[in-house]
Amino acid sequence: MAAKKIPMRMCTGCREMKPKKELVRVVKTTENEVKLDLTGKLNGRGAYICKNKECLAKAQKTNALSRAFEMAVSEEIYNQLETELGNIE
Repeated sequence: MAAKKIPMRMCTGCREMKPKKELVRVVKTTENEVKLDLTGKLNGRGAYICKNKECLAKAQKTNALSRAFEMAVSEEIYNQLETELGNIE
């Protein structure tokens, strides 16, 4: 029997390919809101970040989420993500 394929996604912070389950999804909804998607099933454009604050800091420094979503991502959203990631770890 063939091994089950594991979906891989790239972290926007460290730019490494990792299994989808090890990453947190951030979504730009159709209403242009940026949200944390812990279920991985919200509709919209997704970007992924590792579950650590270093990758979030790198993504913030390089404006990776702003580039991924083609819109400005506010400081408030990064603070919210940092709080949520602190709860996940």
